[in-house]
Amino acid sequence: MFKPAGIIPAMVTPFDANHHVDETALRQLVRRLVEARVHGLFCLGTNGEFFYLTAEEKLRVAEIVIDEAQGKLPVYVGAGCAGTKETVWLAERLERLGADALSIITPYFLTFTQQELMGHYQTVAAATSLPLIMYNIPARTGNSLQPRTVGELSKVPTIVGIKDSSGSFDTILQYLELTGPDFAVLAGTDSLILPTLMAGGHGAIAATANVFPETVRSIYELWLQGKTEEAELAQRHLRALRSAFSLGTLPSVLKEAMKLIGLPAGESRLPVQPLSPEAKAVLTGVMEKYREAGLFDAAGLPGNSI
Repeated sequence: MFKPAGIIPAMVTPFDANHHVDETALRQLVRRLVEARVHGLFCLGTNGEFFYLTAEEKLRVAEIVIDEAQGKLPVYVGAGCAGTKETVWLAERLERLGADALSIITPYFLTFTQQELMGHYQTVAAATSLPLIMYNIPARTGNSLQPRTVGELSKVPTIVGIKDSSGSFDTILQYLELTGPDFAVLAGTDSLILPTLMAGGHGAIAATANVFPETVRSIYELWLQGKTEEAELAQRHLRALRSAFSLGTLPSVLKEAMKLIGLPAGESRLPVQPLSPEAKAVLTGVMEKYREAGLFDAAGLPGNSI
């Protein structure tokens, strides 16, 4: 059975100067993450700006990531749409492209009952043979997958895990309590990676891994080795960047941080604006402190302190 585990970067979608998908930059990002020895790749999530992409663009992004990964890592692709019919349509096509697993965000815009959410996931699961990861991010969607709902859906053979981005550690604990050991509970809030692992979770789908793939990966691997103090130190390294996310609208700060270390990411799509000069100056200071700490060298390459 396919079981998600480890550190899976929540990849941004690089755009060029005309706000088209930058295929060259996307392939470069995939290669960098593969070389960093993360445990999977996740495209077309929230930080991948899936909500701004056309169906054709989504399929092309997935095709590029799958092609460039060359089977070296499992590729998780976001297939969730506002409605069940659209989600099924996209899921079927992503399966044909060769995705290894699909992430299905809750439907959004309207507020749905738990029974409606359950029916949505059951319908999608019946339409594809791929493993499915549920995606709970109520602050963005207005819908929250309650623990009992997740417990019931975890009994569906192809629903193998959940990414929780609620920011609530108690929610993660309840998911763990009401699901079996073969069901993967993944942190979607980067500040909760180590606490989730220590509680019995299986890893994280992490946005900060776009910038610090080695450091984020080390949280998981140090924890596996029983080196909790070292894992906690690696977890702390993420705080400053996580705090800097408030400087702009998602994912503008993440993309700017990537550019500051030499990774082409482009701007976010409108209406998201680039960082103000003041915000960029603050972020530059944050990244300079990371460089001084040895997480990056002067050329923007990963350092060897972790």
